[in-house]
Amino acid sequence: MKLTDEYIYRQPERYQAILLHLISVFKREISDLEMHFKWGMPYLYYKKRMFCYLISNSKKGFVDAGFARGFQLKRNQDCLVDEKRNTVKSLRYYNLEEIDNAVLIDVIQEAAALCV
Repeated sequence: MKLTDEYIYRQPERYQAILLHLISVFKREISDLEMHFKWGMPYLYYKKRMFCYLISNSKKGFVDAGFARGFQLKRNQDCLVDEKRNTVKSLRYYNLEEIDNAVLIDVIQEAAALCV
């Protein structure tokens, strides 16, 4: 089993569902994404560049999809969390039902456009 899969399946079921959903949307939108395990979490790479990380923070009760070039994103600012980080902005999810796929897809597409 890959380290990324191990990471996902070690999470409580609630976070597993969020992570699996996010990964499926990412892969559907960008078919040539590569997933690696770095710094203890799954990282998605696009065009050989770090694109997004996925981390489950069960102590605080959420899953973050942190976009490496998030500071360059212009749309969906009301949905992105920066927590005073200089480069990363993330979409944060506390449960599967709150994921707005339209926003998620738009952020993925905008972030992917920054990689060309």
